[in-house]
Amino acid sequence: MSLSRREKLGLALGCAGVLLFGGTLPATRLAVPTIDPLFLSAARAAVAGIAGVIVLLVLRRPLPPRKLCGELLLTALFTIVGFPVSMAFAMTRVPATHGGVVLGIIPLATVAVAALIAHERPSAGFWLASLGGAAIVVAFVLREEGSPQVALGDLFLLGTIVSAAFGYTLSGRLSRSLPGWEVICWQVALFLPLSATATLWLWPPSFSHVTSEAWAGFVYVSFVSQFFAFFVFNAAMAMGGVARVGQLMLLQPFVIVALAALVNGEPLRLASFAFAAAVVIAVVIGQRMQVARR
Repeated sequence: MSLSRREKLGLALGCAGVLLFGGTLPATRLAVPTIDPLFLSAARAAVAGIAGVIVLLVLRRPLPPRKLCGELLLTALFTIVGFPVSMAFAMTRVPATHGGVVLGIIPLATVAVAALIAHERPSAGFWLASLGGAAIVVAFVLREEGSPQVALGDLFLLGTIVSAAFGYTLSGRLSRSLPGWEVICWQVALFLPLSATATLWLWPPSFSHVTSEAWAGFVYVSFVSQFFAFFVFNAAMAMGGVARVGQLMLLQPFVIVALAALVNGEPLRLASFAFAAAVVIAVVIGQRMQVARR
């Protein structure tokens, strides 16, 4: 199946978005040892909200149509509340590498949600490729853990997966009506009163214990993970389709593994590259399968 120029550009932007989002777990892992997870989640949303308001004011963007406001708020519940809170708590209990491979099933979850609410109809071949890629990731997790027992950290990661699937899908659907960058700007701007209030409520008595590495992680998740990366990925989903671009997230676990080794000093095993190659093959096969869009 040949792809249009617009769909190819969407896939290219999707790859860039995967790299940007791939830094989220390692950055969060840097931050949570000395920054409270709830404060981190609220503050990153508040910082992104201020940035979003500035962008909207500078570019003199009109208010979004009233019919989209409800969907913007619903999407923000997943992207600004559910995803960062679940992930921050998960990173207090499991390494970034472990989190990365578990989150590898996000593309499959995104395809399921896209089929449910975004009017996309992936073919049987696409589903098989996604299931195959997800099975590879699950095998990687079981190999690393040596046991299928589900820890508390994995339950938080499950919440992260569900939030990401709905957040990506709804953001992609909104990006068909508004520019992708404007979608995330309105999300963080609409939630700014809540995120700012929560930030002040959770404000710690002192920041003297916060390390420079934790501040670096905080800056990344605030400006990149919560804001700029959505510019890129929302545009990608609008161009290439939620299911097709969402499947690129199968590559994210191995981006995270590499970054966790560089940023967090976590071990990098050669076996990871073999699993990465297998997932890449699944992604390539999936990209050749038809995804009908209405």
